[in-house]
Amino acid sequence: MTAQFGIPPVIGVIGGSGIYDLDGLTSKTWRKVNTPFGDPSDELLHGELNGQKMVFLPRHGRGHKRSPTDLNYRANICALKMARARP
Repeated sequence: MTAQFGIPPVIGVIGGSGIYDLDGLTSKTWRKVNTPFGDPSDELLHGELNGQKMVFLPRHGRGHKRSPTDLNYRANICALKMARARP
């Protein structure tokens, strides 16, 4: 993915257990994403932090529903890329 001139990047964050609500994050919306690799660990949390657009993905899902061996890392990375997050 290449950056486009004049368009600020979207920061992608994959978080661990218990981080489902980030302090200071505004304009929060959870959005389901379907990828060619299947479902990611959870919906993506879109928002802004200090004016910077960002997308957050709970690595194990909200409520820690997925064990480390059940994570679909391809779907997780693809979902963030589909949300225009920079690697």
